[in-house]
Amino acid sequence: MLCQNSHFFSIRFIACSIFAIAFAISVRGAERPNIVIIYGDDVGFADVSVNVDDQGDASLPRIETPNLDKLAGEGLNFTDAHCSASTCTPSRYSLLTGVHAFRKGVSIAPPNAPSLITTDMLTLPAMLKRADYRTGLVGKWHLGLGEEGVGPDWNGMLKPGPLELGFDSAYILPTTNDRVPCVYVDGHYVENLDLNDPIYVGDTLAEVEKPGSTQYPDARALNPEEKFYKSIVNEIGRIGYMSGGKVALWDDYTSTEVFVGKALDFIDENKGEPFFLLYSAQDIHIPNAPNERFQGKTTLGDRGDAMVQLDWAVGEIVESLERNGLRENTILIFTSDNGPTHHADTYPQTDIISLYSPHAGNGHDASGKWRGGKYEIYEGGTRVPLMIRWPGRIEASTTDAMVNQIDFLASFARLLGVDLEDHEAGDSRDTLNAFLGEDSKGLTYMLEEARGLALRFNDWKYIPTIGMKGNKGFWPEEESLFNLSEDPGEQVNVISQFPEIGGEMATRLNEIRKSKSVRSLDIP
Repeated sequence: MLCQNSHFFSIRFIACSIFAIAFAISVRGAERPNIVIIYGDDVGFADVSVNVDDQGDASLPRIETPNLDKLAGEGLNFTDAHCSASTCTPSRYSLLTGVHAFRKGVSIAPPNAPSLITTDMLTLPAMLKRADYRTGLVGKWHLGLGEEGVGPDWNGMLKPGPLELGFDSAYILPTTNDRVPCVYVDGHYVENLDLNDPIYVGDTLAEVEKPGSTQYPDARALNPEEKFYKSIVNEIGRIGYMSGGKVALWDDYTSTEVFVGKALDFIDENKGEPFFLLYSAQDIHIPNAPNERFQGKTTLGDRGDAMVQLDWAVGEIVESLERNGLRENTILIFTSDNGPTHHADTYPQTDIISLYSPHAGNGHDASGKWRGGKYEIYEGGTRVPLMIRWPGRIEASTTDAMVNQIDFLASFARLLGVDLEDHEAGDSRDTLNAFLGEDSKGLTYMLEEARGLALRFNDWKYIPTIGMKGNKGFWPEEESLFNLSEDPGEQVNVISQFPEIGGEMATRLNEIRKSKSVRSLDIP
């Protein structure tokens, strides 16, 4: 059945390629648009209220997101947009490098991870610098700092890091807001570090019990049943142990305001030249700690209130662009690094939420009609909100085109006339026409990554037997094939009914897995 469609896809691919060449010639020499990506953390498809209206069950509780709804209404709102992986570090890695994380063995980075992106790799900001862009990063990093085999020196210079990977400036939360160390890093150094209270980070308490450094409570000593968090900093549980850095600690409840302020400063300082800003929000990753003025704004607990806070941040950035006269010449993107932590927020007291974390509840279904969420191979793990606004160039509409964040790099390269070498961003494909609303189909196929790989081919979804311990419902127990056009919730495994399709997709997935890159394959 797939083979019957191959001639169609080949013809379509050739036609799109011809159009792409013509379009690329037309934009060379044109004014270079600013590019702003607002990257939410653990934001599900239906955490944006306009997506609940369009795709979800209106009877369920929802979060009001007026700024995001307005952005969706002024640009292109995608219903089949994906991050590359259902967890944060792999997804962020692919966004920035155009390389699937599984090829490099990249998984969730621990607190002391070295830089997972090597300095010889092309990154999205480095590509944009070839087009003379100023590049800035504000917010969550979680891709490691320091040399391989050494890791970060929290009391010294933290490099390589974002500044060695294409960013001109970087003000970051180095890991995640539920991981140590709980400090900001400005450029190469921990902000406000007092060397009389040096920072130590470790996986065991013994690694951080250093004389002269501030000691923080041991979560497991206080609660012997604690299985997720190890230490308590600012009265909130964290992954890993930390000591020192007391005056450098962030305040969880003001961190969004801090990051928004840094983002607005970057816009103000670079408004006279083309710039790229990645605003990498820590919202709405646990622990959800919204500012006091957002607390109680929803009936969905701290997670819902944190989403309202993120929507406020979007509004502040939009207003800054308009105040600086940059609305018309800016590509503004909102999306998320992966789906929500479990597709129905039924906190507290699951195996990954402890006594030391604020929680949400009341039945909000953050993935909408899609099954699953963060960590999972199902659609809810990678199908995320995506809206792109470029006034005068992108017509406001909703699109079902299948697209993936990993393709931003190659797509923007074509927009700006930047040539990529064969070894650069090899899994990033040019899907610019879909991102601009000029191609309603988008990708024919793409990978979805969790602790294994799945393959989408149009509306077909193939998941091989992953066979890992600790499944917890994150992936099927058996080889599976779903027809998403009839079964968006991935409830009915039809592989026995369509063995030829399942077999062809298994072959295709294996071919991609063994390849050097997706672009090296002759697959339209």
